[in-house]
Amino acid sequence: MATKKYTVTLPEEPAEEIRSEVGPGAFSAYVTHAVERRREQDRLGELVAWLEEKHGPVTEAELAAAEAERREIERWFDEDRAHGEGREAA
Repeated sequence: MATKKYTVTLPEEPAEEIRSEVGPGAFSAYVTHAVERRREQDRLGELVAWLEEKHGPVTEAELAAAEAERREIERWFDEDRAHGEGREAA
């Protein structure tokens, strides 16, 4: 990917915290990653708005069903991971 140098102004405290954690050489990569994540979130928000315009807002029942499904998937992965750890020890 092509790169171009930009000048941005950041609040000093969080910028220095990041620089001390990742080092000066990785600061640009950190900021790039943060900008990419923000763009993804913006695009997801646009998708949600479009879907709600087409199909109406998500209902509480739909949210509850999705949360129940997410928890079930999480449980399945936790159980699978626990069984995998037992296989590795054997």
